[in-house]
Amino acid sequence: FVAQMLGFLISVVSSIFCGHLGKAELDAVTLAVSVINVTGISIGSGLASACDTLMSQTYGSKKVKQVGTILQRGILILLLCCFPCWALFVNTERILLLIRQDPEVSRLTQLYVMIFIPALPAAFLYQLQTRYLLSQAIILPQVLTGIAANILNVAMNAFFLYALKLGMVGSAWANTVSQYTQAILLFLYVWWKKIHVETWGGWTRDCLLDWGSFIRLAVPGMLMMCIEWWTFEIGSFLAGLLSVVELGAQSVIYELSSAAYMVPLGFSVAASVRVGNALGSGDVVQAKTSCITALLCAGVFAVVVATLLGTLKDVVGYIFTNDKEIVILVSKVMIIFAPFHLFDAAAVSIPACGAIPPCRLGCSGECKAASSSFLICLWVGMIICISLQALSFSAFVVRMDWKKAAEE
Repeated sequence: FVAQMLGFLISVVSSIFCGHLGKAELDAVTLAVSVINVTGISIGSGLASACDTLMSQTYGSKKVKQVGTILQRGILILLLCCFPCWALFVNTERILLLIRQDPEVSRLTQLYVMIFIPALPAAFLYQLQTRYLLSQAIILPQVLTGIAANILNVAMNAFFLYALKLGMVGSAWANTVSQYTQAILLFLYVWWKKIHVETWGGWTRDCLLDWGSFIRLAVPGMLMMCIEWWTFEIGSFLAGLLSVVELGAQSVIYELSSAAYMVPLGFSVAASVRVGNALGSGDVVQAKTSCITALLCAGVFAVVVATLLGTLKDVVGYIFTNDKEIVILVSKVMIIFAPFHLFDAAAVSIPACGAIPPCRLGCSGECKAASSSFLICLWVGMIICISLQALSFSAFVVRMDWKKAAEE
């Protein structure tokens, strides 16, 4: 989960730096990150999730050279998917105004998203590289490159915002450069340490074949990933219909929610790889052991994180902004977020044990009210949906035929 957290922190740093510039800047950056996630990163990450299953089971069955072919196939498919994502990026302001967002916030959001456009291929390639390494149970390179990219990101944000006075534009360029930094550094590390030698046989025409097997896993994974992220991002768009204060509070809560989500997601990815490798080699006992271990670890850490956020609810908002109205509203909603995170951790960890793509349920409730009541109702709806999802996934895994899964 350290590697997952480091990748996520790049956008969080932008929100923290720009949040102290003013309400409009905080709202615009967080809304820009939401747009990038909804129309870009969620699509690439969802499509790349096919590699979690294909690569781990292929590597577990000792067909190591095919892992490289799957990676090549993924590179071609994800790079092609950049084009429709870019089409949405360039129309961000029009779309936001169409759904009645604040005009100034929409203008600033468009500015940030346009600067991020060249970073999308790097973000997609990084997703594939991490899955390529995780399928072989290799974690250290992602952590090292993530640390380097985040250090550079913080330094560039500070320099661009405070030395050059570039404001949001500087933060956007820092994000873009950081995306390329972590992708390039990870590639260089793999090449330098010759990690690729076992599984990479060079570019082959086979990567142009059998796209169907990749897409059959990639599209459902993309849809589930998109439903997950879109559910949370919709909350930001709805909050933006009320005022910049509500949007600011929802933005802070979303950032904290996503940061907390990285912990169980890390255990989920680890479980998916370990279970996939075990099933690929026909070792049912090891698959069950990996599943139980991941669930226990995710549960313990979820309790710790929920307790910590609940305890610090009155001060945690100051990380992102000095505006007292936003901080007070964040404090009210954080009371509900703590139990939500427990169910969220279960919902993301359990599917990995049964080869179900981890996601959050696409439901945010239909509560409508003003000010803080809106955000409270929104997160109550989230709790109801995520608890139902966790229970349904639990029932699936409990009834799962492990021997049959290993044979398949």
